[in-house]
Amino acid sequence: MKQLVTGFLGALAVCIALVMPVQADVRKDTLALKENHPKTYVVVKGDTLWDISGMFLQSPWKWPQLWGSNPQIDNPHLIYPGDVLTLKWINGQPRLVLNDGILRLSPKAKVTPLRDAIPAIPLKDIISFLSDNIIMDSDELTASPYIVGGTANRIVAGAGDRVYARGTLVGDYARQNVYRPAKEYIDPVTQEHLGYELFKIGDAVVDSKKGDIITLDLRKTREEVSALDRVYPSPKEAIQSVFYPRAPEGEIDGRILSVLRGVRQAGQYDVVAINQGVREGLKPGDVLTIFRSGEVLKDPVTKELITLPAEKSGLLMVFKAYEKISYALILKATEVIAIGDEVHTPE
Repeated sequence: MKQLVTGFLGALAVCIALVMPVQADVRKDTLALKENHPKTYVVVKGDTLWDISGMFLQSPWKWPQLWGSNPQIDNPHLIYPGDVLTLKWINGQPRLVLNDGILRLSPKAKVTPLRDAIPAIPLKDIISFLSDNIIMDSDELTASPYIVGGTANRIVAGAGDRVYARGTLVGDYARQNVYRPAKEYIDPVTQEHLGYELFKIGDAVVDSKKGDIITLDLRKTREEVSALDRVYPSPKEAIQSVFYPRAPEGEIDGRILSVLRGVRQAGQYDVVAINQGVREGLKPGDVLTIFRSGEVLKDPVTKELITLPAEKSGLLMVFKAYEKISYALILKATEVIAIGDEVHTPE
């Protein structure tokens, strides 16, 4: 009997040893929830999918896993204020379930305008940057036509005025934009030229062309147009208006180049430019972790200068990617974000 019990315990120990790694793998694969996450949540006007996911997940960029495998929310960006969401466990994973039918006073169809659907991110904070800021490389900037002046020898012009440009138009489009070069971007690590940033200052219509002289009528301007401003058509690609934050597919190691509102420090929902782009594999919607650059201190013993480790300070999402530069929206900021801070693929 004693040998039988010993044999049974030995076999049980082997079974436990075989099962434990599998259980560990399951736990590792499970989405990490916040300790104080709610069990249910009623969607309100002004919410975003990012905000809602951040109430439940420690890593909100993994939100597609929280919503995506749910047959009740097969199109998660089409949820509306008043919808009730419940956190449930399905096949060992947390899932948000839409309590459709709950709190209904009568069995009538729910009709809600699409414009009231909950967005993935606050689009209003980036809408102007989607069409008004562009990046050009040296060749593109050199090849684009430039303003030489206006009628009656005017140095500056505004809406309703006629101006002249010299060069060859990019594409035979009647409608053109007038851009002003703002800055040149140089990689802070490699010193590589990354491109020139230009911002839109007006809309124009081509009246005529004679040789390399282009006659333009200004339709709408936000600043006075002057010599050396550039003429370039609107971006050909459709403006993306829906973004689904996610982690990038590859490893990204970059830096913040600038804060687009003309200051050196940024906070939540400010827009920044980073020194990573399409060639590094970035796409609109990719989320990166921001690390505040470590301070430089003098060692009190050796007197040498040492750099402290970088610390996590927030999250950003790429919304417009060029070859070597991307524009990104700061989704979360636990510290002040500054030029030179690092950005990396989230863990």
